[in-house]
Order: sequence, then structure tokens, then C-alpha cells
Amino acid sequence: MTDIFSHIIQQLIAANVDSPRLEARMLLAHILNCDPNNVPINPALSDSQEKQLKSLLNRRLTHEPLDKILGCKEFYKYRFIVDNNVLSPRPDSEILVEEAIKIAQQTNCDSILEFGVGSGCLILSILADVPFMHGLGLDKSLPALKIAAQNAINLKLNNRVEFRQFDYFTDSLNEKFSLIISNPPYIPTSDISNLDKEVREHDPLMALDGGTDGYAHYRQLAEVTKEVLLPQGYILLEGGAGQADNIVSIFINSGLHLIKKVCDLSGIERCIILQK
Repeated sequence: MTDIFSHIIQQLIAANVDSPRLEARMLLAHILNCDPNNVPINPALSDSQEKQLKSLLNRRLTHEPLDKILGCKEFYKYRFIVDNNVLSPRPDSEILVEEAIKIAQQTNCDSILEFGVGSGCLILSILADVPFMHGLGLDKSLPALKIAAQNAINLKLNNRVEFRQFDYFTDSLNEKFSLIISNPPYIPTSDISNLDKEVREHDPLMALDGGTDGYAHYRQLAEVTKEVLLPQGYILLEGGAGQADNIVSIFINSGLHLIKKVCDLSGIERCIILQK
């Protein structure tokens, strides 16, 4: 008789799910409430656990993202609550976090602002590693802000960060910050329909759609940044493949200068660092 672990793997393989062995382990760990590294190959499941496993597995077989099924995602050093109201944290974004932490530690930046905070994974990861900083996370989406606030509580950072509903296309901000970060929507509108199903159907559209050419949010952020970034302050932006040079041009035209572009593990210029 095939053990439960192998049975799950076989079904995931048949559905063309990436990393079937890892995902099988994570699904079972969630059901058993144990460490994924300690999942038994053929655990004894209760009737309710079997029913729950079948339900979660069926969702994954339709290519609903695993993190949205489990309700959480590991990112950088920490675990974050996620659902369909927020963009799933991606390993590529850890580059921005690492670079922001370096700048904060080297320059003693004590204030950080994030435009489009989503789950809060970026700003909270930075605050968790830089204890002298305080921050403000802005987002248009109230459901996203609620998730970010809960993640701040879980990481015991809620006394050092504030979350606020804000639309940088229409709202104004009076505070100034020494460090600004953003991973804005950068997918051209016409490309949305071609995205992977897991992204297209389960990440919020407002976190993906970058306008006709993909740069609408960068142009607006460049205008807003002029007003809220302190002299000598830094802004770190995430961009898509092949977009870095255009992003740099947009922000240079608003009076900032380029510090460097940082590649992700795939060699894509993912993080753009500019200074006022």
C-alpha cells in the first residue's frame, strides 16, 4: 500500500506542481501541526485530518498557491500571514530587504516608509533586523493593511510601525523619511492575462497592474518621493526584468541620483537604489 506522503507527491506530480516533495511535506506538516522537517512518511491521520488534507490537496491540484492555502509564507527570516488580498512574498524581494538593512545600519537611517505595504513582509523584515528604526506602511487596500497589522503584532513590531490607508495617486503626505521602499505594480496591463495562473487568479490585480507600459506607478512615486524623502535619503525600488534602466531614468528626472542596481539570483536587475 502506498504511504500517504508518496500518494500526495504522485498527485502533485500529475498536476505539474513544482517541488512536489517539499509541498507534500508542508501540507502534512500543516495538518499535523509539526515541523516540515519532522513529518512522518505514513502518519496516522484522524478522520477530520484526512478530510482536511483532501480539501487542501484538492485546492493545490487546481494550482491555488500553497501559501494562500496554508495562510502563511516564509520570507527572509520570518513567517507572514497571507491571503488573496496581498501579493505572495517572493524570494526575489529579499534582495531589497538585505540592501535596505545595509543602508540603515551604515547610515543610521531611523525612519522608513513603504508605499504599497501589502502583507508588510518588506518593511517588517527590515524593522525586525534594525531595532533603532520606526516605520510607516501605506496601502490603498484596507484588507491588506489588516494583514500587515497582524503580521506586525506577530513579530512584536507593532510599537514601531504604523499602517495607514493611502493612495499615492490622490493623497498627500506631510511626514518625511530617511529611507523609502516600494515594490509597486509593474506588469503592463496587456500582459496580465499571460501571467501564470497562480499569480493571475490569486494575487490582487491592484498589486500587479502597472498601467499601459508598466511604469505608471514609478512615475507617480517619483513625484511623491521628492516631497517626502529627506535630503541624503535613499529610496529602494523593485522592478521587473528589463525595467531597471527606465526606472532609473524616471527617478533621475525627478532629481535623484543612482547609487546602484542589484541583481537577484537569476541575474535580473531587481533592486534599484537611488539617493536624494
